[in-house]
Amino acid sequence: MSRSLNKVMLIGNVGKDPEVNYTPSGIPVAQFRLATTEQWRDKDGQYQEHTEWHTIVAWRGLAEVIGKLVHRGSRIYVEGKLQTRIFDDQHGNKKYFTEVVADNMLMLDSKKTEDSGGGGYDTSVGDSDNSRLEDDIPF
Repeated sequence: MSRSLNKVMLIGNVGKDPEVNYTPSGIPVAQFRLATTEQWRDKDGQYQEHTEWHTIVAWRGLAEVIGKLVHRGSRIYVEGKLQTRIFDDQHGNKKYFTEVVADNMLMLDSKKTEDSGGGGYDTSVGDSDNSRLEDDIPF
């Protein structure tokens, strides 16, 4: 049996606020661009940098969470799969558009909480329920 894997994991910064739209049947879909940057030293010892831009698409509940929590400049982790859409342009030429369909997202930015007196940080991420995990600890 032949097995395959289509898995993408990215950590980067959001280029602009996500757009959240709805399909005719009312299903939310979010789309945004994520920048990942790699740095290295060339043979002369000079730092080089390359930024790659990725189109991210999320559906349903994850789309709603992204619409509420993710903003331009947010540092996030996105996990999903690659998907390529094919369409014909106005001249009849085939165009290929590859995007990441997200199935998981984590906020990596530290965000100050309102009630912590300025000293604490809210470490909750995405749509996880950290309070439920604390209740399961047996001591």
